[in-house]
Parts: sequence; C-alpha cells; structure tokens
Amino acid sequence: MKFNLFHFLLFFLGINLYAQEIPPIQNFTPKEYDGEHQNWAISQASSKSIFIANHTSLIEFDGNKWNKSKLPYSTIIRSVKAHGKKVYTGSYREFGYWEKDITGQLQYTSLSDKLKSPLATDEEFWDIMCIDNLVLFQSLDRIYIYDTLEDVIKIIEANTKKAKLHIVKNKVYFQKEKDGLFTIENGKAVLVSNDPIVTDQPIIGIYEAGDNLMIITENSHFYLYDFKSFRSWQTDVDNLGVKLYSSVRLKDRSFVLGSIANGFYHLSTEGKLMRNINKTNGLNNNTVLSLFQDMDNNLWLGLDSGISVMNLYSPFNEFVDKLGNIGLVYAAMNHNGYLYLGTNQGLFSRRIGTSEEFKLIKGTEGQIWSLQLVHSTLFCGHNNGTFVVKGSNATLVSDFPGTWAVKPLKHKDNLVLQGNYNGLSILEKKSGSWSLRNIIEGFDISSRFFETDSLEVRINHEQKGLYHLELDQNLYKVTSVDNRLPLGHSSNLFQFKGRLFYKTNDGIYGFDSSLDEISLDSAMTQIAFVNNESPISIIIPDTPGQKLWFFTDSGIKYINQNTLSGKLGKTNIPMPNALRVDLGVAGFENISRIADDEYLIGSSNGYVTLDLDKVQSTDHNVNINSVYFGDYRTASTKTPLSTFGEFNYSQNNLKFEFGVTEFDKYTEVRYQHMLKGLYTEWSEWSKSPEVVFKNLPFGEYEFKVKAIVGNQNGKNIASYKFKILRPWYFSNFAIILYSLGLILLFIIIHRLYKRHYRKKQEFLIRKNEKEMERRKLEEKEKIGQILNEKLQDEIENKNRELAISTMSILKKNEFLNAVKDQLKESIDNPKIKSVIRNINRNIENVDDWKFFEEAFNNADKEFLKKLKSIHPDLTPNDLKLCAYLRLNLTSKEIAPLLNISVRSVEVKRYRLRKKMDLQHENSLTDYILNL
Repeated sequence: MKFNLFHFLLFFLGINLYAQEIPPIQNFTPKEYDGEHQNWAISQASSKSIFIANHTSLIEFDGNKWNKSKLPYSTIIRSVKAHGKKVYTGSYREFGYWEKDITGQLQYTSLSDKLKSPLATDEEFWDIMCIDNLVLFQSLDRIYIYDTLEDVIKIIEANTKKAKLHIVKNKVYFQKEKDGLFTIENGKAVLVSNDPIVTDQPIIGIYEAGDNLMIITENSHFYLYDFKSFRSWQTDVDNLGVKLYSSVRLKDRSFVLGSIANGFYHLSTEGKLMRNINKTNGLNNNTVLSLFQDMDNNLWLGLDSGISVMNLYSPFNEFVDKLGNIGLVYAAMNHNGYLYLGTNQGLFSRRIGTSEEFKLIKGTEGQIWSLQLVHSTLFCGHNNGTFVVKGSNATLVSDFPGTWAVKPLKHKDNLVLQGNYNGLSILEKKSGSWSLRNIIEGFDISSRFFETDSLEVRINHEQKGLYHLELDQNLYKVTSVDNRLPLGHSSNLFQFKGRLFYKTNDGIYGFDSSLDEISLDSAMTQIAFVNNESPISIIIPDTPGQKLWFFTDSGIKYINQNTLSGKLGKTNIPMPNALRVDLGVAGFENISRIADDEYLIGSSNGYVTLDLDKVQSTDHNVNINSVYFGDYRTASTKTPLSTFGEFNYSQNNLKFEFGVTEFDKYTEVRYQHMLKGLYTEWSEWSKSPEVVFKNLPFGEYEFKVKAIVGNQNGKNIASYKFKILRPWYFSNFAIILYSLGLILLFIIIHRLYKRHYRKKQEFLIRKNEKEMERRKLEEKEKIGQILNEKLQDEIENKNRELAISTMSILKKNEFLNAVKDQLKESIDNPKIKSVIRNINRNIENVDDWKFFEEAFNNADKEFLKKLKSIHPDLTPNDLKLCAYLRLNLTSKEIAPLLNISVRSVEVKRYRLRKKMDLQHENSLTDYILNL
C-alpha cells in the first residue's frame, strides 16, 4: 500500500520519475571494488582520491584503481574524513587516522589509545568533522574533540538520537536525544533549542539559510529556524512519506536527500523535485547511507550495496529505455511543445517541460527514418510512406513506401520532393492538406541522400555512386541521367553554407557553382580527417545549417564557421567507446538539435542529450601512483616515489601504476608512456593505467607518462627516475677482480708463452742438435761407408794379393815339384841331388809362409787369433792347413803348398779334426769357413 500511495502522490503532482532524463550515473558493485556491501561515509582528499568507509575496510579510489586497507582490529568503519595529508576514521570502539608512508601505503595510527578514560560499552563513531586544527569524532554517547596542535582529546557527553555533526558558519551543531539541538562553545555543549521538532524527530541535515538555519528531519520535512521559532518550509516531498537517512547541500544550493527505501531525491533551491533516482532508473540499491559532493561537483552515493557516482554537471543527460518500449532512435524533433522520437518501433511524443512518459502516436507503428520541418510542416519519413505530424497525432499523406527524406523545392511552396526506396516522388499541398501527387518516372534507384536545385537533383547511392538528374518542368519524369562511380564508401550528400558537399571515407568533396564539377575540399578535409578524429560514418548537418556533426573513434565532433573570420573551426566532445557502440546501426547515427545549443543523440536503448553550454575544458594532471619492483616472477614490492629508485639487478621487473583522477562517465582517459634509457619513442595510446617492464638491463632510466582526457591533452608529464644496479658479476669490485684476473691471466699466458717459446726454442735447439747429430751420424755413416768401401777395397786387394801370392806359391811349388820329379830320374847325379835339395828348401821356404801369413792376416785379421783362442794346441802347420782351408782350397790344391802329397793332406785334415774335436758328420771346411 505504501508503494502504491507513493506513486499515486507522484501522479497527483504530475511527476513521472521513470521518464526522466538524468545525469550520467556510474554504479560500482562490491565485487568491482573488492569490498563489502554497506558504505557508511564518503570523503575526498586534496589529491582528489575518494575514501569510503566500507564496513570493515577503508576503500580508496583514484579513478582507476580501488585500494583496500584494513584496520588492525577488523572492526566496522562507520565514518571517514580526509583532511590535509591524513584520513580520519571512526569505527567500533576505535578512532584514529591513516597516513601514507613513503611507498604510498596507508598506515593506521590509533587516537583512542590516548584516552585516559575508557570508551563506552559498544561505542561506535558515526561522524567526523574537521574545523581548523580540531577534529571531532561523534558516537551516540559522546563527542571527542582532538586538538592536532596540542595532541590532546576533550570529551563532551552527548546522548544523541542521530550521530550526525553539522557545521554552519563555522559553528558545530548536534542533536541530543529528547533534549534538543545543541552547539559547542568553549569545549562544552550549549542548548540551542528544545522545541519538539528537534526533540522528537532525528535531524538529517542542518544548513545555512541567510541568518536562519535550514533543518531537515528524518520524515523528509524542512524547517526554517530563526533561533526563536520554527516554521515549515514547503517542498515537493512533504507529502510523500519518505524516510530519510542522509542529506547534502550541493554547491548550487540545491538539496539531495538520501532515503532508506527509494533512492535519493534532488530538490531545487525552491524545494521543487527535480529528480528521484532509485534502482528502477539508475542505482544499484535503494538505501542511500551516505552522500558526498566532490571537488568536480560529482555526487557520490554510499549505498547499502554498492557505490554510485552521478556527474551532475555533465553536458550529457541520459534517457534509458530499460524496458525497450521505445526502441532504437533514428530521428528526433522539438516542435510546437512536443519532443518527438522516431524509432524502429514507431513515432513517440512527449510534451516538453513535463516528465510524462513517451507515448506511441497511433498509426505510426514501424520503422521511422526521418523527422523534418518543411514549410512549417513536420514530415515523418516512414517505412509505410510519409506522415504529417500535428501534436500527438499523425496522418498518412503518402503510401508510396519507404520515405527516406523530404526536401523543399525552390519557388514551389506547395510542393516537396521525397526520396523513397524506389526513386523520387512529389507531395502537393491542396486546401491546407498534403498528399502524394505523383511518382517521378524514369528513375527507380533508392534515394536516401539527395539535394535539389530547381529542376536538377543530385543523389548519392552508397554502391552505385552519384546521380545527376534533370526533371521536366512539371516534375513528372526524368529527362536525363548522369551517373558517376562512387569515390569511396560511408558516403552522403549535405548542404553547408549554401554549398553542396559529398563526403566519403577518405575526404570531403565540394561541387562548383554549376554543380557539374566536383573536387576535394582540402580545408574541410584537413579539419575533419585527423587521425582517430576522422568521421566513422556520415556527416550530419544540424537544422539551421550552422554545424556539421559526425562521430569519431574518440567521441563527437562538429565543424562550424567563424562569423568574423569566415574560417572553419572544429570542436571535439569526448564520448567513451561503450556509448558510441550503442549509437545504433552504422550509417544511421542521429544527432538532432532540440533547443539552442542542445542536441539529442539517439541510441539503441533511449537517447542522450548534449548541452553545449556545459562543455568545458579543464586541466588534468597525470600522476604516478605506485611503483612496484620484484624478481622474474612478479613485481609486488612497493618503492618510495619521492626518492631516486635504485634496484638490484635481481629485482629488475618494474610495474608502474598511474592515472588521472577523473570520475566523469563520458570522459575517456588514455595514456602514453616512454621508458627513457630503453626506448626513444612514446608508446601507442592506451586506456590501461599500468605498465610492466620485465628483465630490464642495468643502467639509468626515466619513466614518463602523459594523458589525454577526452580529446584534451593533460597539462603535465609525470616522471620517475631510477637505476638498475649492475649485477654482482658486473659490479666495480667484480670489474676490479676481472681486471686483476685479466692481468694475472695475461701474466700467466705471457709466462706460459715464454715457457712455450723457450721450450720451443729448446726443442728447436734439440731438434737442430739432433739434426746435426743425425747429419754427423749420416756423415759418419757415409765416412764409415766410405771407409768400409775403402776397407773392402783393401780387403779385396789383400784377397787378390793373397790369391795372387797363394797362386804364385802354388804355381811355383807345382813347377818346382814338376822339375824335381824330372830330376829324380837322374838321382844318382850328385849335382842333381843338390838341385833337388835346393828345390825342397825353396818349396818349404819359411819366407813364403810369412808372406802368405801376412797377406792372410790383412785379408782376415781376426781368424788366426780367434782360431788360436779356441784351439790353443794347434801347431803352426795346423794353422797353415786351417788358413788354406779358410781359403776354401781343396786337398789337391793344398798339397803343393805344404810340399806333401794329397794323401798326407788328408791325414793332416783327419788329425786336425781330432784336435778340433769335430764330429764325423761335421765338415771341417764348413766349420773353418763359419768361424
């Protein structure tokens, strides 16, 4: 019943909160920030980082990364206040502050430990306020005042019904349960009022109202208090029965009320309900525990489950068709107090200035292509034909299917030209009503983009190119057709400042005054086609023809002409990629002017409005938030940012986290970085707020990062200098050792070389000596050979001499024996006997033997000596016989030499064998020859 009554009251007041255009909202779930559900308080530091009391954690958000810090005691954090470089928090039986150490990590310091008296049982601190050098911590039982200069804490007893501190004109107010409203003077609680209004109802907010106080109670009632009496201040939420939990007064002096069960209510300075945002139209959760407006005027909401931020002063407002009742918006028009939306489901209308829902105009179900105001008549191009729209009604005036657009004809106010699926047609106005007059014969090509000048029509077809048509005087048929092939894709025709242009994917071409020649318009092309700011689809002229709109990879861009200089200029409006994806079918993007400097952009689930008056350029700083280092596995150790970094070579993996503190939903931040010392050029633009460098070589580096916020460059370049130390094997000590080692190695090598050289020399010397010895030996051998040859010659000569002497003796003895044998015939003659005696003496002449012996010794020196040594008992005659046997003489040849008979020689030989003790089978001659 309460829910139904609430909606009945809204209906009674003429407020439809589910058909609102609302500022952009970003919702963060507990999973996204790795936290828990309840977010009790929100604050912001001077660095623009947001701090959130998230149940048992303190959450920090810098626009890029969520950081979570835990209390040492794991108690529930109920309050947070950033002041200076400290972040104060209050929790269960604990309060204190957090401060970042040199690495940027938050460290907690307890202040409640300084208390001399104990905390109350189950005491929790629900609010914190900072005034000059004083920090006030409030629980349901007491207020603790911490003097940061004197480092002392004072305690004020305050049994409050709602633990909330309020400051107005530098004066602190708080509420005691059943006692009323109090202020603090000289460190003591002083009663301000005990009126039932402030004793019976918990106070949600107290704000300045001139010389009065504006007091908001839990039951959503506003009161003005002049320090004497209270009077009600009427608002649109007085009768809604809303129970509030939190409130905040914005910088524009409007109010935001956080409810327990229905999101938040935004009231104007006059108390008029501007919007109610809840789970149905934008929030994660309906219970708003905390509200906070940051430095950039964003509204933060700590919900019972999740965190939301609304960009209150964004140039964009959103209308989200969550139920899909409207569909994809192809066209829009603000006309005669109505806002019209042409979608793929039909034509919808809503009265301007109200929050009523869009209603489908009966009979227009189906695809809408265009809404155009021609001759003060609103024409609707439809799949079924053409409608004329008046108020919340539409009349079908042409059933020729597929009307793309309608154009006026020069000097013919009662006729308009239509572009259709299958050519062109003419609408005529008769008796105040429009109707189809005729279909133009001779041309049946789809004519979505066309422009006319009297009887000439230029048509662009994406695949078939440009057509130049000439019509007859009565506009019934085409008299001539000229076709030119397309110059590119993603093309369309448009008029700007009285000139006809043709846009393709690579440039913008202009027609000459005769409309016969076309050439590239370099000025407009240079402005429109710039890197990622080039048109991704068609160019859309706005209704008055003052701006040319198109969508790019980084947002929206428009071209306009300076009224004084006549020069073309451009304006870039950033839009995130996620929204650009929702703009609908490529080539059918829509942006329509609905008011002065206000435009409606159709999307797949509603639309977005753009207020150019709110488009502002702001300065943004990029900061390096954290630097981590580590080994080859991971970089997880934080390092101080304020000092020059030095890292061991084993810790040469570095991770940099950086970012721009920006919370606008429609502002996309991209980064470029460069590591000087490793690279000389900037990286490509990226949305990632971190980068990791692995296995950096030793040396000095400087990391630089810059940002582009939307389409605007950041004003600074953040940098961090550091050094990767040499590895131990490249340290100075190691280099000295290496140097000494090299010197030692050089010495060793030198000595080894000298030793080797010396050994080589010695080897060469020995080799030369051996060579000389070898040569000497060879020479000696040659000499010996020569001597042997000479000796052999001498031996041969001696042998010849021996043989000659032997033969001579043998011949002589044979001759003498022969003479003797003849003389023996005359033996009786004494003279003969004397001659025979002489012959015998001559045969037995000792001189002959000596001569033979000398010759034999010269030929065979050692034989007789050896023979004597072996057989010492041999007689000289035996030696003679052996000498003759050595000469291999037969017994017959020996007999004359010994002057004996052959028989006697045999006897001698026999006797010699006996003396030599030779066996019978052994040859005496062989024995002597082998001796």
